[in-house]
Amino acid sequence: MKEQEYKIQNIKSFELADIFDCGQCFRWNKQADGSYTGVFKGNVMNVRKVGDTAIFKGICNGNIKEIVEDYFDLNRNYEEIKEQLSRIDNHMKISIDYGQGIRILNQDLWEMIISYIISANNNIPRIKGIIDRISKNYGNEIQWNGEKCYTFPTPEQLKNVKTEDYRKLGAGFRDVRLYETVHMVLDKKVDLEQMQNNPNTLDVREQLLTLSGVGPKVADCILLFSTLKRFEVFPIDVWVRRVMNELYIKNEDETKVNKKELEKLAQEKFGNLAGIAQQYLFYWKREA
Repeated sequence: MKEQEYKIQNIKSFELADIFDCGQCFRWNKQADGSYTGVFKGNVMNVRKVGDTAIFKGICNGNIKEIVEDYFDLNRNYEEIKEQLSRIDNHMKISIDYGQGIRILNQDLWEMIISYIISANNNIPRIKGIIDRISKNYGNEIQWNGEKCYTFPTPEQLKNVKTEDYRKLGAGFRDVRLYETVHMVLDKKVDLEQMQNNPNTLDVREQLLTLSGVGPKVADCILLFSTLKRFEVFPIDVWVRRVMNELYIKNEDETKVNKKELEKLAQEKFGNLAGIAQQYLFYWKREA
């Protein structure tokens, strides 16, 4: 694979920090010059912005233009989406103004399943560390700019990894969950290809929930942030519960706000764009 470069001038709804630091991905790291470098789907890429021009450079397993347009969801009109959500109320408008450069990435389904199992009761630096160590030990090496990078391992590459191996890499109590999920996928108890082609979100969600370590919030994150791309789901964590309670529900004790109440409110207010609305609200509440 040889290095390729692709530039997009006058790019809209595309800010590096908003995309890479909004909590949806774990394999992109900020560089000293403000650019970000990441490994995804067998590619190693650096992304930087100069004014309104985005510059993508890296080693890709295909045409860089096609890879960038697919992964960064560039064929979707986020300007239109933001306009639609901004009309809902002033709270949405403020959160969108804050994270106006967010795009939901088309990330590999398998990588998202494992990444979000690791994310349970964890913080982002630790999640990133565990994923990096798993990739370094079991993925493929790619050399670029004098550095070694590692692809995320396939289920087949993780076939002989034992629970104690995951524990040594820092996975903690998630070791058994990772082991069991790998083997459920290898044994075709859950068929990822079939899942990818199934238009019924509730059906796909039920299949995800059969995987070890996948609860409702993790399932919704996988549905939203992977190539499954289900914008109608509304992942709920402590930040989302907090912001939805503060803005709309106003219960004195936010811990008493239940998930069903939040999901119902999200569907009523945001409809099939609930997942994107969630990202703007989450990022705004957590960062601002």
